[in-house]
Amino acid sequence: MNIAHAEALEHAPARYPFTRTSVKSITIPSGFRDKTIPNVHLGQVPKRIVVGFVSNVAYNGSYRHNPFNFQHFNINYLCLYVDAEQVPAVPLTPDFTHGNYARSYYSLFEGTGIKWKDEGNDINYDEYGNGYTLFAFDLTPDQSAHKPHWNVQRQGTVRLDVRFKVELPVAVNCIVYSEFDNLIEIDKNRKVIVDYNV
Repeated sequence: MNIAHAEALEHAPARYPFTRTSVKSITIPSGFRDKTIPNVHLGQVPKRIVVGFVSNVAYNGSYRHNPFNFQHFNINYLCLYVDAEQVPAVPLTPDFTHGNYARSYYSLFEGTGIKWKDEGNDINYDEYGNGYTLFAFDLTPDQSAHKPHWNVQRQGTVRLDVRFKVELPVAVNCIVYSEFDNLIEIDKNRKVIVDYNV
């Protein structure tokens, strides 16, 4: 078996696809009612982005606060821009005060690829508005971030716009989780090359 692998590597490198992830945290000071976060990503455009908001105190390790309590902070507008293209085409405009956030809740199903499946994510509608507020976006052209095939990679910038119904009472961290399709190559000399531009 080792001989066959060595012979194959003489002709072409071994290529292994993998999903690279990135987590970024952007602090939004208290007193703000809106925030534009430019260059969330600059270069390769991710295939999927999930956005959540947590209090800065919890994020920084307070024992009295849960760092996984993704609160809504009365968000009433949220969208991404991939270059000049707005995602979603109609921004999310939830009203958490009156329990009107179905599109935002649905984004969690749509962005994670389970909207057409007979599965759930163990987050019900009420829980979504009470500590599980996450916004998911599938940025692939055919909405296939959850599928095994790859799409042609795009280069560009990703920007996030968010507005709040009232001024933020506390500093908040915007957590941005992103997924990218990338490739690892191993050549005949067993040199490992990670290609982020595939």
